[in-house]
Amino acid sequence: MAAPKRRTSKMKQRSRLAAQAWKAPKLGTCPNCGAAVPGHTACPACGTYKTQSGAEVVVKKVD
Repeated sequence: MAAPKRRTSKMKQRSRLAAQAWKAPKLGTCPNCGAAVPGHTACPACGTYKTQSGAEVVVKKVD
């Protein structure tokens, strides 16, 4: 197996580790109630899930 020929510089190492840094998830808005919803999941507030074709699927009953 090959071994590294040169030591990895601090700049190269830090820039590589910076790309793996944690980022907050991007949230969309529910078209039905306007709540913040992660992508490709049902709305936690109203329980609807809007598909790309425009059909709305009700996942849970709202009390």
